[in-house]
Amino acid sequence: MSSRKLSQGFAVIISAPSGAGKSTVCRKLLQKNKPLRYSISCTTRAPRPGEKDGRDYHFLSSEEFKRRIHRDEFLEWALVHENYYGTPKRFFDDELAAGNVVILAIDVQGAHSIRRKRPQTVTVFLLPPSWRSLRERLQGRRADAKDVVERRLANAKGELNQARYYDYLVVNDNLAEAVAQIDAVIIAERLRVGRQDLSLDGLPDLAAGRR
Repeated sequence: MSSRKLSQGFAVIISAPSGAGKSTVCRKLLQKNKPLRYSISCTTRAPRPGEKDGRDYHFLSSEEFKRRIHRDEFLEWALVHENYYGTPKRFFDDELAAGNVVILAIDVQGAHSIRRKRPQTVTVFLLPPSWRSLRERLQGRRADAKDVVERRLANAKGELNQARYYDYLVVNDNLAEAVAQIDAVIIAERLRVGRQDLSLDGLPDLAAGRR
């Protein structure tokens, strides 16, 4: 990824139905592009096997989450699958002000809310290769009971209907290919003229007349 300075950073939201692989895609993107910043969401759901507080999510009690809502610490928050999820406001705004690219893995409700408040946000919807593959992946989660799987599948239908409102659609049929496609989106968005630092100090030597 180019290291040229941006006049203002931007955020890239990746949304997908539960089980479509957005967390894995984000992890691979961060491994590939070290300059990216990842916005760690807060949630009241219990950690899944292998998840760590402060790495995958900030795991909070319902009481603590509601206190943070009251203190206006979230850029957005929503009740999803009977649990609260929220995006910390301070990290998001500080990183963009510093000219960084922030990656977020959030649901369609959160994406809509952030896009309304921060219109320059880029949105990517990650599609499963098929409905059958989505069902099989959710059923393969040992931590989720059958009723939880069915509820997530029911919610997925509504989430898929929101895909048309996103900037980009990527099918996660092949993980490496999906990561490469989203990486290409980020590179293209960085190259937008409106995001560039066009001051003399920010331009290459040739453009500034220094040969």
